[in-house]
Amino acid sequence: MTERRLSVEDLHSWYGESHILHGADFHVNRGEVVTLLGRNGAGKTTTMRALMGVARQRKGTAKLDGHDLLATPPHRVAGLGLGYVPEERGIFSSLSVAENLLLPPITRPGGMSIADIHDLFPNLKGRDRTIGTRLSGGEQQMLAIARILRTGADFILLDEPTEGLAPVIVDDISRALGTLKSMGLTIILVEQNIRFATANADRHYVMEQGRIVDEFTNDALMADMSRIDAYLGV
Repeated sequence: MTERRLSVEDLHSWYGESHILHGADFHVNRGEVVTLLGRNGAGKTTTMRALMGVARQRKGTAKLDGHDLLATPPHRVAGLGLGYVPEERGIFSSLSVAENLLLPPITRPGGMSIADIHDLFPNLKGRDRTIGTRLSGGEQQMLAIARILRTGADFILLDEPTEGLAPVIVDDISRALGTLKSMGLTIILVEQNIRFATANADRHYVMEQGRIVDEFTNDALMADMSRIDAYLGV
């Protein structure tokens, strides 16, 4: 029987007077990789920020493993196993790779060891003393993902992980996601690269104007790519 980890119903969110989410409804099952697709401004990033508590003006229902995320203080959300890798990556550019990895606290047991991280992202091996600004964009993205995995998070929110990266690095990140999926992690992926999305996801949701307007399995999307063309305007 499929176990539902995240249930979101009628989720609204604002920034000041700007109403961004207008009643989003979706769910994610244990071990799934699910994408949020849509044009810029559709509400994908705001959805992630609302789940993490970074976007504080919210109403509706969002439950992770039965815990009410909207009633959980933002500093407690990580303890529920939810980890967020933002689009801007947010590594500490003046700190070394090792310092970036060790700075976030371990919030749950079961996080990856440094050796595990080096196996997942070989580009980071031997770079412990390298300052963040000296990493390539792809290496910075790997580091941003790696430090969340070390904390023990097992439900990861990934916002545009391949944006601006070379194809060979995109392939490396795709392989890493495959490994994480095989380990049983659950992932929500915001992604504009449809090739990357279809290579990694089980299901896809389409967002428009702060709502979920369509849903399809990866097999259905692969069988008829025109289903997404109309939404994304490609």
